[in-house]
Amino acid sequence: MSAADEILDIVDEHDRVVGRSARGEAYARGLRHRCVFVLARDLEDRIFVHRRTAAKLVFPSLYDMFVGGVVGAGEAYDTAALREAEEELGVTGLPSPRFLFKFLYDDGAGRSWWSAVYEVRCELPVRPQAEEVAWHAFLPEDEVERRLADWEWVPDGLAAYERLRAFRATG
Repeated sequence: MSAADEILDIVDEHDRVVGRSARGEAYARGLRHRCVFVLARDLEDRIFVHRRTAAKLVFPSLYDMFVGGVVGAGEAYDTAALREAEEELGVTGLPSPRFLFKFLYDDGAGRSWWSAVYEVRCELPVRPQAEEVAWHAFLPEDEVERRLADWEWVPDGLAAYERLRAFRATG
């Protein structure tokens, strides 16, 4: 099954399931669905940063400071966060990511999804999926901050990162 054929729950503005759709159709029609964003840090507290491959359905070839992806139909956010983090980092046995907060991402141009943000400590050697990740490195957070203006980042990941900074500042 291709990524475009994966079945997703379609949700309303309150994150209530209102239907199901294939991922490709959900993207093409701008149907609201669910995603997870996992900030992965290594033992030195550096952040896993990567550039997406050119073959990605959305935001190809852009940089991201999160691993993650869509939540499958009937799947819990927590389950999707662990699955996506292990898949994208290329590891097994990762601890369960810690849930931080959830927000509704909406770019105003037909891309809208409920976004659950997590963090996880990855003490394992990573082997990212070649079909998902074109380049990767663990970068100190101050370097990530410096790169925000220089690199082209996925807009939803950038929105999640900005909300994460605000979340940390308030509590």
